[in-house]
Amino acid sequence: MSVGLEDNAIAVRSTGLTKRFGRQYAVNKIDLAVPRGSVYGFLGPNGSGKTTTIRMLLGLVRPTAGTHSLLGHAMPAGAGRVLPRVGALVEGPAFHPYLSGRRNLFRLDAADRWADPATAAARVDGALDRVGLLAAANKRYRAYSLGMRQRLAIAATLLNPRELLILDEPTNGLDPQGTREVRTLITHLAADGATVLLSSHLLSEVEQICTHVGVMHQGSLVAQAALPELRATHAARATVTTDQPQDAAKVLGDLGATDVVVSTDTVQATMGAVPPEKTVAALVHAGVPVKGFAQSADLEDLFVSLTGEGFDVSG
Repeated sequence: MSVGLEDNAIAVRSTGLTKRFGRQYAVNKIDLAVPRGSVYGFLGPNGSGKTTTIRMLLGLVRPTAGTHSLLGHAMPAGAGRVLPRVGALVEGPAFHPYLSGRRNLFRLDAADRWADPATAAARVDGALDRVGLLAAANKRYRAYSLGMRQRLAIAATLLNPRELLILDEPTNGLDPQGTREVRTLITHLAADGATVLLSSHLLSEVEQICTHVGVMHQGSLVAQAALPELRATHAARATVTTDQPQDAAKVLGDLGATDVVVSTDTVQATMGAVPPEKTVAALVHAGVPVKGFAQSADLEDLFVSLTGEGFDVSG
């Protein structure tokens, strides 16, 4: 699957992007297409090639083969024009522990050759405010919680206006509260118009904030689509709540359901192409009392079918 859009509607595009270390392919001929304005979940198990791909996109690693562009500019030739419009967080934040959050950002801002020193204070406080850290700006970094540290790292990418944010596992290692803080921040950034490429191995993260998904497995891009489109490619699984589960299981079986699982008061089954209304009508017609019905594509099952590996569904 691919996202078929014109170049001016694409924030990140790659063609045949490849990275080989010796005889080992870390990334093998991937064709990314990240639509402008999307939150693109770059999903895959650890070691699937996500970070290597991101490092190639940003010019931190030279590809073995293939081409790519950011915001319509070919890389690396257009790096000088495009990178000031790109914010990136790769492999975790690195800050001075004995400096405050504000002083850390001032040091980073001073290293930016495109930044105007006369407006540094406004940029730093603006970035801190945007990530909700202005009240803790003078607290030393070592006293920050994990969630605050990740938010400060994202603030560092926002010292200047960014059209594209590339975030590599931004919730990695965070507790549930820290994860919620960063997830909420990413949602707000996308609502403000930024395109976000978010690498993750957490299904819950992808389901809650992403509009598009690319799935990596052993260096290859095995699926890429808008999230609803990706769900539609996978057979839906129905859950029927009833006090006659055995009778319900028979009806579902007659409809062609597979993988039927019966418990005390529910029946679960893969319904294939059978629409929900037909399933419910058949149950009622057979005299099976339906107390509840739900049918949706299970992303975990989909990704396992694509990669043959399990994913971390927490977060």
